[in-house]
Amino acid sequence: MSVFLDQNTRLVVQGITGRDGSFHTRQMISYGTKVVAGVTPGKGGQLFDGVVPIFDTVADAVRETRANTAVIYVPAAAAASAVFEAADAGLGLVVCITEGIPVLDMTRVLPYLHERGARLIGPNCPGLISPGKSKVGIIPGNICQPGRIGVVSRSGTLTYEIVHQLSTQGYGQSTCIGIGGDPLIGTSFIHCLSAFQADAGTDAVVMIGEIGGTDEQQAAEFVTQAMTKPVIGFVAGQTAPPGRRMGHAGAIISGSSGTAAEKMAAFERAGISVMRRPADVVPLLKERL
Repeated sequence: MSVFLDQNTRLVVQGITGRDGSFHTRQMISYGTKVVAGVTPGKGGQLFDGVVPIFDTVADAVRETRANTAVIYVPAAAAASAVFEAADAGLGLVVCITEGIPVLDMTRVLPYLHERGARLIGPNCPGLISPGKSKVGIIPGNICQPGRIGVVSRSGTLTYEIVHQLSTQGYGQSTCIGIGGDPLIGTSFIHCLSAFQADAGTDAVVMIGEIGGTDEQQAAEFVTQAMTKPVIGFVAGQTAPPGRRMGHAGAIISGSSGTAAEKMAAFERAGISVMRRPADVVPLLKERL
């Protein structure tokens, strides 16, 4: 099985004619994702690559194609409006790849989505993939294999590294989710852990955190209270100096709670097996399964 997306996902791509949108739309189609529509205002009525119909609005696309998921590849200045438009069209899942969206915009986006019952993955994320079924975003499909390990991560490139470690050693994935590294995101570790716990097709979860904030500590508390499946954890930024942002906007240490050491200690207290390096993932899984 899988979480959040599967072979029934019908995708509309917002920004389908842009550089990133067009490239990754082709990648998603090649993988087997059902890309049923694209949206670029002013280009309605055209076809992308002679196949995918383009609409001026998301509402038009949903009405004509029964799309149920949106992915957003538009510039940061317009990304919040794109999320609002997707939610207004009634889409249940919105994946925002765009980086650099102002935090103030996200303070308006998140309650708006909550009121409409829509889930946002991201922003500033690689998206998600249920191997063999569907991929939405930029995670390379060739490194993933169908299986029973759930993956949730704040880091895109570390997701790829750990998924590669899993796949090459025979541990396929049920779903891999990049939740994004911004201070305000739509879907948290806890949301994903809860979904994997409820998924009959997931036997264990790999959780990849990073320095900054307390999301990992909150996730560890959830693992203690609600998870019966094994969890393997990693924290990026173990050598980062205090007060310096490392890559993601949310990856800045402010006080001891944001350090890698504190997060790893919280993992260990919760019974989460802690990787010191990505190559440790499979040996730790073998111990727990």
